Amino acid sequence: MSDTLFESSIQSLPLIHKGKVRDIYAVDDRRMLIVTTDRLSAFDVVLPTPIPEKGRVLTAVADFWFRRLADILPNQLTGDAPESVVAPEERDQVVGRAIVVKRLKALPIEAIVRGYLVGSGWADYQKTGMVCGIALPAGLRLADKLPEPLFTPSTKAAVGAHDENIDYPRCEALLGAELAARVRDAAIALYRAAADYALTRGIIIADTKFEFGLDENGTLTLIDEVLTPDSSRFWPVDQYRVGENPPSFDKQYVRDWLTTSGWNKRAPGPELPPDVVARTADKYREALRRLTT
Repeated sequence: MSDTLFESSIQSLPLIHKGKVRDIYAVDDRRMLIVTTDRLSAFDVVLPTPIPEKGRVLTAVADFWFRRLADILPNQLTGDAPESVVAPEERDQVVGRAIVVKRLKALPIEAIVRGYLVGSGWADYQKTGMVCGIALPAGLRLADKLPEPLFTPSTKAAVGAHDENIDYPRCEALLGAELAARVRDAAIALYRAAADYALTRGIIIADTKFEFGLDENGTLTLIDEVLTPDSSRFWPVDQYRVGENPPSFDKQYVRDWLTTSGWNKRAPGPELPPDVVARTADKYREALRRLTT
């Protein structure tokens, strides 16, 4: 796998943080460099096997959405070329897989929007008739389209820990009522616009995760990644059936393999077999092709 980057090593900039997939470096007091590696996390565990080209695909998909949704909400991009902020010998680590972003105050939640009943939302509904405290009509089936998109935030977990779904009152307690409402409304508006476009490309966005930050003026800003196969559940329209879990253009293929592998979903994760790696890489590339060409 010569064309993979499991971990970046930028010596010309101070390292701020290594996340599950992204490595973040300080450029100066107003900008950061985010390098998207080929690492893959599942069940909140970083797996030891990289997915070739994954970082470049995620970067290209996110850049597409940042541009397309810029009229709804400002985003983190500065427009600076990542190659311009690192040493010449480090440029191969950032070409096509890194972005230079504004330094912002990240909010302490993940803004999840669900348009369809699946995943942990389906499990919650089966037990309680609700999703994250939101009551839903009786009789819904797996993969049903919800009457309206739901804003179901979660806390942000450190690497190796699990995110926790929270209800809206808890979100208000974390952010304050005014900011929580702004985040909710922005997340739903972004999801609606993206989901409508994706349908024209043969993709259903079942759910997705947004992250937001504030600048020095309190402007709500879209940060991190946006509507990528890592942060979203993409379904092919022509294979969607209510009552079934549709195949995905995302890492669900890996999750399904892990679920049947006997792994206990605790670190360390298992090595992925070559055929799973190849199929997963193909799914990421297919999502990019469908959305952007």
